[in-house]
Amino acid sequence: MAKNYVTLTEIQQDLQGGNTSVEELVKNYLVNIKQYAHLNAFNEVFEQEALQKATELDARLKTGSSGRLAGMVIAIKDNICYKGHQVTASSKILENFTSIFSSTVVERLLAEDAIIIGRCNCDEFAMGGANENSYFGPVKNMADETRVPGGSSGGSAVAVQAGMCHAAIGTDTGGSIRQPASFCGVVGLKPTYGRVSRHGIIAYASSFDQPGPLTRSVEDAALLLEVIAGPDAYDSTASQAAVPAYAQQLQSSTGKKRIAYLEEVFDSEGLDAEVKATLLKAIEDLKADGHTVEPVSFEYLDYVVPTYYILTMAEASSNLARYDGVHYGYRSPNAVDLVTTYKRSRSEGFGTEVKRRIMLGTFVLSAGYYDAYYAKAQKVRRLIKERTDEILQQYDFILTPTAPEPAFKIGRQDIDPIVTYLEDIFTVQASLAGVPAISLPVQNNSKGLPLGLQLTTKAFGEAELLNFATYFAGLRKS
Repeated sequence: MAKNYVTLTEIQQDLQGGNTSVEELVKNYLVNIKQYAHLNAFNEVFEQEALQKATELDARLKTGSSGRLAGMVIAIKDNICYKGHQVTASSKILENFTSIFSSTVVERLLAEDAIIIGRCNCDEFAMGGANENSYFGPVKNMADETRVPGGSSGGSAVAVQAGMCHAAIGTDTGGSIRQPASFCGVVGLKPTYGRVSRHGIIAYASSFDQPGPLTRSVEDAALLLEVIAGPDAYDSTASQAAVPAYAQQLQSSTGKKRIAYLEEVFDSEGLDAEVKATLLKAIEDLKADGHTVEPVSFEYLDYVVPTYYILTMAEASSNLARYDGVHYGYRSPNAVDLVTTYKRSRSEGFGTEVKRRIMLGTFVLSAGYYDAYYAKAQKVRRLIKERTDEILQQYDFILTPTAPEPAFKIGRQDIDPIVTYLEDIFTVQASLAGVPAISLPVQNNSKGLPLGLQLTTKAFGEAELLNFATYFAGLRKS
């Protein structure tokens, strides 16, 4: 049986010691991909390409000329462009579309010798919290195959969970890395908005979208962020701030911290009893270890989800206007003129959830409702950001559950999509405020389902966040 590596450091030690090879690693992951194909985590596997690159990398490892990610076999979410490879955002409207350029994230991964083994299933155009909205069918959670893996980066999370790759890159708009990380028992990091370039990421909501890693350790999340972060001439929203050596500076001794938890979380409707107990236990453990852990009021908790959905749906309606059956992608064979090309191509090419969000987004941007919905939501976003920043000036971190419950049954969102939207209640605060947050696996509940807790900190405070996450992960194990 192949070794179950937790960190890239372990892999590289075995590579240097001659105990394994990159080719052997890739072959092991390919075996797992075939074994767990029924989980539907991958939309496409780059088998021959990955094996060829592994052979080339093994030769270079012998000469000592490899990059920092040598030995890391990684998967990318199917909304991240990779030159010469298909990218569909799990949508029929982009079926068989081949990218003519690579995203900045992919270029930086390849430059450090990561091997990309395939593209992962996701909610269509990253719209969803269950990975059930994919044209290629739902992804199943390895912990319980009757349950969702979370979304929208569900395929990426399951690929890491099931050992089909060592790490994966997802995107997070309102929790799309962190929630699946929580449901699948892995580490999920949403960087500060602008910390990582969005160039080559198929847009959902441009003022929210942010790529980030899903890993089995905080150590690897730190290294991947270090590699993919930084200024980019192709993305004007990418920060010009220098990138700290997150991985090199990683330490588990962080000193005593001030940590806030939100009073309103405990009053939140739908908060699972075991999730609540897990949060209370973490609070007591941190207090016992000498940290200051105090309740704070966040009076906007009930407003974060509606604010988030109004704004993201508005941005989606604008971003997805380019998929019109004319420029590229799916064109309806039933179209007879320009108008029917637009109508039929979009009606047939987009899934139900995407169409719902486009229509709602168009509605809130329309002349009669712009001020009542979109403009008001922008004002509330400012209030949420200011209150979040105010808390983070007084405290080092905010501690919450990542999700209000463990992974739920496949098919539930078809009954009531609003219930699924409310799964984002604890993750969208960081997205609205543009600050970084990390989901850490804590324990399994009584049914064996993973539970995660979330730490949030001030903008561009990833170094401190990753250090404390390392300590916190150790505290939970002790």
